Amino acid sequence: MSSQTRYISRVIPRISFHDFEDRIDEITDQLIKSAENVGFFTLIGHGISEEDIESMFAISKSFFDLPDEVKATVPWNPNNVGWEKNSQIRPSTGKPDSKESYQLQFGENMNELWVKYDDLPGFQTACLDFMNRTQKVSECLMRCFARGLGFPENFFIECHGISRPNSQTTMRLLHYFALPEVPDGKVYHRAGAHADWDFLTLLFQKGGQDGLEICPGREVVTEFGIGDEWTKVSARTGEIVCNIGDLLMSWSDDRFKSTLHRVKAPCEAGDFFGDRYSIAYFNQPCRDALIQGPLKKYPMVTGAEFTDTAMKRNFAALQEKLKTVAAA
Repeated sequence: MSSQTRYISRVIPRISFHDFEDRIDEITDQLIKSAENVGFFTLIGHGISEEDIESMFAISKSFFDLPDEVKATVPWNPNNVGWEKNSQIRPSTGKPDSKESYQLQFGENMNELWVKYDDLPGFQTACLDFMNRTQKVSECLMRCFARGLGFPENFFIECHGISRPNSQTTMRLLHYFALPEVPDGKVYHRAGAHADWDFLTLLFQKGGQDGLEICPGREVVTEFGIGDEWTKVSARTGEIVCNIGDLLMSWSDDRFKSTLHRVKAPCEAGDFFGDRYSIAYFNQPCRDALIQGPLKKYPMVTGAEFTDTAMKRNFAALQEKLKTVAAA
């Protein structure tokens, strides 16, 4: 992969949430510029300590350390909850990611899909606590983006209400498997190039476990521009890496950019070959939320309709673009 990839340096904005209420105008300005120009930024001073993040990673690892037959008691289902292993196939690779994940939500979609207390005491309580704390950070971001787009300040918060029965917001615990440092003739993928279709993704990474890369360039949410100039995003435990999703790109009438990104499989000296853990928090709209930007560039749809269309579009558009690139 390295021989086919061109890397360039890009400035990924680093935004502090320190004294958020007193600095909300300044922070909003920084976020809007980041969303317009890069689609990615990192948060510091967000109120979740590095110790608490490390604790959540330890809890996540305790789940993935369980035998597969125990994890299989909470299998993935189409409500986007549950455990999967080596099953997610990205359109950009056509092969399964070398990973496993456990997707968690707040509401009724999790009925019977929390790992049993006897198998992992305290797991559900700890995860929900971390999810609620991350939600508070998300809601601060939503206030800023609502201001920037001219919506009422709580507009996006209400559209993503986690206490509502049709909430779709999801926290995904991720474990990418260690890969051989000596080539064995096999081709591995950790997470092929893709764009998220949610409103906004908050990603926690463990320091030293690099692999995340971004490739900006999309101009409209309905098309994919796959370039070949990538930028590496270093993993730092205390920082939250945020990226704009297709939903916010559409809701902003394409003003904000949903950026293609991937987790590259290690293939050369200096890459991280070990077990890689991350935690992604996907802010997804309630199913009945009404989606339309201030300029009404796109027809109004519900949260359920947007998610369904975005999933299909991402798959089809990315496959078609890759065929074009391969034929060139």
